Amino acid sequence: MRHKNLKEYTYLLIAVTSIFYIFGSLKDGALRKSPSDIKNKSSLPQTAVVTRAIDGDTIVIDTGYRVRYIGINTPETKHPKRAVEFFGKEASEYNKKLVTGKKVRLEYDVQKSDRYGRLLAYVYVGDTFVNAELVKEGYAQIYTMPPNVKHAELFLRLERNA
Repeated sequence: MRHKNLKEYTYLLIAVTSIFYIFGSLKDGALRKSPSDIKNKSSLPQTAVVTRAIDGDTIVIDTGYRVRYIGINTPETKHPKRAVEFFGKEASEYNKKLVTGKKVRLEYDVQKSDRYGRLLAYVYVGDTFVNAELVKEGYAQIYTMPPNVKHAELFLRLERNA
């Protein structure tokens, strides 16, 4: 009898975990896209509407992709193993103000995605270069990862002035 209850409990736990996983994946309106979805530059979105700013340097666009800004890093607010870092909430709020609900233009560099399945892009709202704006206003630091170095010198100049 005890074995039967344990087996039923295990199945129930698997079912509940699966439901939470599915709903978590659907939270942004679509299943999160993976790097295998990113075949070549021509299939990547060039423009999109931002549905949500996750934090200071990551957004979700209407195609379901998560987009990580290239060349910058903001203090953590959503890291599963770290506390909210100093100035993280302010950076996140500023990013939300810049992009949420707005049409953005995405510009890619050498690498199109990271190991987490996020697109890597330079993001523009109209004439505002969002990655650069965050550095210029002191909300982000440069975080250049070769081979994605197209705007590294600009970011360095802006960081020195900030």
